[in-house]
Amino acid sequence: MSNPKYMSAEDRQLVALFAGLDTPGVSDALDRLGLHGQALGIMPLANYTTVVVGPAFTVKYVPASDPPGTVGDFIDNVAPGDIVVIDNDGRTDCTVWGDIMTQYAGLRGIAGTVIDGVCRDVNRALGDNYPLFTAGRFMRTGKDRVQVEAVNTTVAIGAVRVAARDIVVADANGVVIVPRARAREVAETARGIEEVESRIREQIALGKSLGDARAALGYHTLQSRG
Repeated sequence: MSNPKYMSAEDRQLVALFAGLDTPGVSDALDRLGLHGQALGIMPLANYTTVVVGPAFTVKYVPASDPPGTVGDFIDNVAPGDIVVIDNDGRTDCTVWGDIMTQYAGLRGIAGTVIDGVCRDVNRALGDNYPLFTAGRFMRTGKDRVQVEAVNTTVAIGAVRVAARDIVVADANGVVIVPRARAREVAETARGIEEVESRIREQIALGKSLGDARAALGYHTLQSRG
């Protein structure tokens, strides 16, 4: 499957479904629907104040061959608004993303990067406010140690299956992956949960006890599978 240089109309529609939502709300919706999409151990590089949403451009890395293959040329095929999702098998001994990739991704309007592995040159990403979500940071290059095996294939990020063009939602809390075929259902469920929680907040602001507000609005069953 090749990736377009621009997001499709369907991509834009699916991304728009998640406007105003965050990862806690989407995570609760995934739980309610019995879907596992929370990327374990993948954390934001900084306390980002906005939520990043976009289709996944997936990249699979493997140990380098002899001679070694390419490392980061795939970036030329990523559409503006996409989120690069890199499966480096959780490796923490070498990086697959640094300052040049950060600069180029930012210039091309790529929405962010998620790595099951580590990044480096973090000062560049922090200075540019480029959204990075990783298993950590380390200084050693991945060049001649790992190489790109495939792009837009199914990968694993923090024990979550990610197919090309699945919807990624990421913020200061972490990363969740929404299966593309379930995106509308997940977004609608998340909005329903958020509506109930908003009403609970209104009730406690008016003086009602938290227990009474939660009981009245069914809080304890919000994330239970329907």
